[in-house]
Amino acid sequence: MKLQIEKKEFLALVARAQNIVEKRNTMPVLMNILLETEDAQLKVFATDLEVSLTDQVEAEVLESGKVAVNAKSLFEIVKELPEGKITLEKKDNNWLKITQHKSVFNIVGISPEEYPVFPTFVTKDFMKIESDVLSEMIEKTIYSVSNDETRYHLNGVFFTKSTEGHEIVYRMVATDGHRLSLVDRKTSTESTSQAQNQGVIIPRKGLNEIKKILDSVDNSVDMAIEGSQLIIKNETTILMIRLIEGKYPNYQQLIPQNLSENLVVNREALLSSLKRVSLLSNAKSKGVTLNITNNRLEITSNNPELGDAKEEIDVTYKGKEIKIGFNAKYILDVLGSMTDDTVQMELNDQLSPGLVRPFNDKSYTCVVMPMRI
Repeated sequence: MKLQIEKKEFLALVARAQNIVEKRNTMPVLMNILLETEDAQLKVFATDLEVSLTDQVEAEVLESGKVAVNAKSLFEIVKELPEGKITLEKKDNNWLKITQHKSVFNIVGISPEEYPVFPTFVTKDFMKIESDVLSEMIEKTIYSVSNDETRYHLNGVFFTKSTEGHEIVYRMVATDGHRLSLVDRKTSTESTSQAQNQGVIIPRKGLNEIKKILDSVDNSVDMAIEGSQLIIKNETTILMIRLIEGKYPNYQQLIPQNLSENLVVNREALLSSLKRVSLLSNAKSKGVTLNITNNRLEITSNNPELGDAKEEIDVTYKGKEIKIGFNAKYILDVLGSMTDDTVQMELNDQLSPGLVRPFNDKSYTCVVMPMRI
């Protein structure tokens, strides 16, 4: 294998691939990426067996072939090279020689045959989804994904697609048992995919990788589900994610209905106040107390080792007096995922979960369980 390629294009290709690579050294082969030339293209493959990425870029191919090398070493070297053409050449011992002007690097590689078999797909049943819509949905749910490895089915976001009249409704739900976020987005985009999916669970790492691709896309991406894989396509980039198998819990049961008390508050005021007061809360539980009375919200925290804090903010509230404890981080995550100026909190009493959503917007719902005060 021998080729010439512009540093800028090669660096972008390797950067995308090295995000995927297994960092924990459980299988040394997964710390590598596979480079392969085909016609006038250089293709890259990267996988950690859960998320797989393939991408390609034009190159001047002098000799076809393939080589697998350490992703981090390759990225670090290319990053430091000046702009201009780079020559890549595979040596007899599977090493990769990188040459530019008077710089020569030889990286130890492995036999391409040792690299895992790359996943493929045959489906043509893709749906188009606006990149900013999908990106926003991920942002509004990913913080609620559980980190508990024993509850594997909660280690991802539950995604469904349905139709309402002429509109397609995408829904994402995430919960870790202490909080839940649910977002719906409607689109009238023509979709070639007719499938109503029963819901799939997309793992957290997969969502993070989708987000990175979406950040560099202006319009829409193609998305399909085939067997236990989710496929995202954008121009030359193809991302394949192994879905989490298992049954997602009945999340509808976790959303409280008919909450009697309704509080409306400026999002920025609540956000900054919670940040300050939680500085003196218990480092582990992050517990703060909300004391809600007529048009007034008092936020307090207390930590015997650090001290205590109290702040008051003006709110719109006419209900009964409620004193309720929450993990400040959970509320901050919710507020941080919103862009609206005003939010509303719906509550019943100090033992029932609270509901937070943008003011007069039912398409985004967050449920937070209370803490014992």
